[in-house]
Amino acid sequence: MKKNLVIAIERQYGSGGRSIGILLSKQLGIPWYDKELSGMAAEKSGINEGLFIDADETLEGAVLRLGKGGAYKGETVGPESPHYASRDNLFSIQADMLKDLAKTQSCIIIGRCANFVLRDYENVVSVFVHAPMDFLMEQAARKQYRRGKELEKYILKTNKNRAVYYKYYSGEEWSNALYYDLCLDSKRLGFEKCAEEIKSYIRVRYGEDALEGTE
Repeated sequence: MKKNLVIAIERQYGSGGRSIGILLSKQLGIPWYDKELSGMAAEKSGINEGLFIDADETLEGAVLRLGKGGAYKGETVGPESPHYASRDNLFSIQADMLKDLAKTQSCIIIGRCANFVLRDYENVVSVFVHAPMDFLMEQAARKQYRRGKELEKYILKTNKNRAVYYKYYSGEEWSNALYYDLCLDSKRLGFEKCAEEIKSYIRVRYGEDALEGTE
């Protein structure tokens, strides 16, 4: 790969965005990060990993009702602050870690509002993966015990949580195409072709030799 490159993937639950990220990781020979980010942030900050896991792309009901957006201001408080382990500071600590990754290595980041946090980084390609409900249910059923209306309700709730989480920290709408370089329908394309579309975009944007030596 000719330059340090980050692919930030937001995804509807069941769309296969994570699977596409893993596929790209194998094809390009670069690491991918998802739930591992909680452990990395805990190690860096000294804060219990469980707190990062609990705050992972969800917000408690009381926070959901606040109706505010744009909570992330790019500032992090230190261990001396009584707010060091607050939900907002946990996000800021993780955001700082995402920025460090974007500066030091090529990688794929799943979720965590990475496209918003890294919006000013020229080396970041942002992707939103979505699909119709029938496909979301088909894919989710491979990992979920739920079926029928119960599964559909779970998918809708999970995607609502992700949308509210994104809105709360970024002030923007999670599924708005304006905030992504690419929006891909994984039912129409399939995972392999979604990965190919992302690589094609990288070549168009950064040059035909941008992925040289990675495939």
